[in-house]
Amino acid sequence: MSKIKFYFILLIAAITVSSCNKDDNNVEVTPPIPFAEQYPKDIAAIEDYLKTNYFTVLNNPGFPDDQDVTISKIDAGQASIYSYLDSPTLPRLTSRDVSLHGITYKLYYLVVREGVKGGTISSGGEYPCNVDGVFAGYKLSLLDGTTVQTSNNTQILFNLDGTAHDGGGAVYVRGWSEGFPQFKTGWLSSDSDGTIKNNGFGAGVLFIPSGLGYYNQGTDDIPAYSPLVYGIKLYALKRYDHDGDGIPSFQEDLGGDMYVNTTVNGVLTDDTDGDGTPNFLDFDDDGDNYATRGEIKDKDGNYYAFDKIPDCSGDQTNPARLKRHLDKNCIKMNQ
Repeated sequence: MSKIKFYFILLIAAITVSSCNKDDNNVEVTPPIPFAEQYPKDIAAIEDYLKTNYFTVLNNPGFPDDQDVTISKIDAGQASIYSYLDSPTLPRLTSRDVSLHGITYKLYYLVVREGVKGGTISSGGEYPCNVDGVFAGYKLSLLDGTTVQTSNNTQILFNLDGTAHDGGGAVYVRGWSEGFPQFKTGWLSSDSDGTIKNNGFGAGVLFIPSGLGYYNQGTDDIPAYSPLVYGIKLYALKRYDHDGDGIPSFQEDLGGDMYVNTTVNGVLTDDTDGDGTPNFLDFDDDGDNYATRGEIKDKDGNYYAFDKIPDCSGDQTNPARLKRHLDKNCIKMNQ
């Protein structure tokens, strides 16, 4: 190759790179719509959807499509989803407030079946907390009725804490961690041929504003700022101990509401020592500089059952006692 041709190619390449850099620097990136501006549009659209659609439920015990929920546009005077609001019996549409992004979201959810305990294997009837793993099935639709994702009635392990670990996939939709604790797990039975069937699992639908969903992170199937309609089934759960302190995270829920990192007026409600770290992520819950793990063991180094952790005096029976790992003035290690 001649020197003239070489330098000509080099010059063209330099001009091309310079041109690309110039174009990149001039790209206008549209900032996300403020959450407080988008939310009123979302909740209005969701409530209109609830008032103009009805649902049917397939009862097919022991089969994968049991408790499938189908939502359709009202065309013959059917009872709307919204007509089930605060129903004294199931199915029931209800809502919970979620404080996030400086505003209060209303998360509507339809409970078709809450979830029960029973069967030949003693399991089920347990609420997950908002950082547990859930074995769940789902169908995701948009408000226009388009189904965009589905687990095809198989159960998958999802981690509500938003991270992938222990075989569970990360859940990025905040509405899941807010909605799933309102349902209970079911139980298993086994046929004579060894077939395992799911029974009594919690089932329903979550109606999620975009601020608790994907917000401006649209995909080919999910447009930005889309409210989400998730049909869900909660088969089983997996408990985690996030801080490795010997107490499963769901038992570090001081408020007893299945949510372990709730903030009220800017203050964490599940933070014993007030250090800004919720107990389920804090290896020293009471801030006494002694690890929680050591304060919940007996003299032989064995962990107490959670309901048997004593107070500083050694009492293990008073339900109102302050367990010693939550008492900053109690220094008791392996006693």
